[in-house]
Amino acid sequence: MARPQRTGRRRRDERGDVPGWVLVTIMTVSIGMAIWTMAEPRLVDMLEAALRSVK
Repeated sequence: MARPQRTGRRRRDERGDVPGWVLVTIMTVSIGMAIWTMAEPRLVDMLEAALRSVK
């Protein structure tokens, strides 16, 4: 039984949706940065309080 030959088209289809993954990555980083910006003051306060309690 002969094996089917692979064509260049099949290899391209297996690459996936690269521009889509780039967009998802950029959006995820953007959301993370927005959350960090809002939470940073509280997180810094929590860290400083924890460090003060250790001393």
